[in-house]
Amino acid sequence: MLARVYYMLYKELLQLRRDKWARFRLVIPPIVQVLLFGYAATFEVFHVSTAILDLDQTQESRDLTASFTHSTRFHTVAIAASQRDVDRALLRGEATVGLSIGPGFAAQLRKGQAAPMQVIVDGTNSNTALIGLGYVNQIASAFSQRYAAQASGAASAAQPLQIAFEPRQEFNEDLNSRWFFVPGLIGTLTLVSTVSLTAFAIVREREMGTLEQIMVTPMSSAEFIIGKTVPAFLIGLAEVALVASVGTLWFHIPFVGNPLVMLLGTTLFLLSTLAIGLLISTVCVTQQQAFATNFFLVNPLFTLSGFSFPISSMPTVLQWLTYVDPLRYYLIVIRGTFLKGVGLDVLWPELSALALIAIALLAMSVWRFRKALD
Repeated sequence: MLARVYYMLYKELLQLRRDKWARFRLVIPPIVQVLLFGYAATFEVFHVSTAILDLDQTQESRDLTASFTHSTRFHTVAIAASQRDVDRALLRGEATVGLSIGPGFAAQLRKGQAAPMQVIVDGTNSNTALIGLGYVNQIASAFSQRYAAQASGAASAAQPLQIAFEPRQEFNEDLNSRWFFVPGLIGTLTLVSTVSLTAFAIVREREMGTLEQIMVTPMSSAEFIIGKTVPAFLIGLAEVALVASVGTLWFHIPFVGNPLVMLLGTTLFLLSTLAIGLLISTVCVTQQQAFATNFFLVNPLFTLSGFSFPISSMPTVLQWLTYVDPLRYYLIVIRGTFLKGVGLDVLWPELSALALIAIALLAMSVWRFRKALD
């Protein structure tokens, strides 16, 4: 048995060595995607296009507008002369945020009263609008504190405050979104590559007619499955190492955890993804069918994993579906080991869930595969 499995593994690795396009596909696209997501995918928003209307034209109103024009979060595209100009800039898409300071702004401030500033936000891009609105609140609050300190003195300005907030960010002091995205790419890229490798490798054998020829040999179906999935498993491990190396060396993302814990989680995750590929191979006859089924399964797994969209914000039914998504648990493991340095005492629920999913999917896929051969 071991000899047959060995020769099957040797055949698969030799075929991969001869296939230059396959080697290119397994190395270059993951690196390109890591770099692309690392630079392009971010929750931070800079240079929000802004139209400003200042009808007060006082020192205080000019100081407030200068706070926005000198901020990297906003980019002033228009100094409006009327409210109609602000509305026109928003309507044409030239501005995402419109700021309107009415007459009497400075007079109300000098009286110690609240001086309103109208903020109009283009809600067609809700994410940018919400983040931009948050930046407006931060700049306006900072301006209010500075003005109060200058008007009454720092001590008297601080006297009414009952609570002093001292924010501190753990595990990601600069709140760099790359530290969130790049470790998550390890799971998503590995999911896509290993599922397609297993599914397409077996379907290709069936489509070419060589699967039946192999099965009439003394090789059993279990030996064939092992010979097909072990190379994909090794490739998956290599891809995890590749993406993790690019993330730590290029983007300087720290790895503070235990490599053995990450290896255990990666192994259980790979067993789950390989089982999904086997399941696809049992229901597909051609590579076109495998491609369509792969797209149908992988995209929901990505969406429900919590990689980009918070699971807590999903409908209750979809939240329940996330419990059968192996990528959901692996993202917790990979980010926990990378950024927090947590171990088995914290990650054992996720590792246990991955183990259960891997066992269930492997048992189902092997049973389906043997039934398909019969």
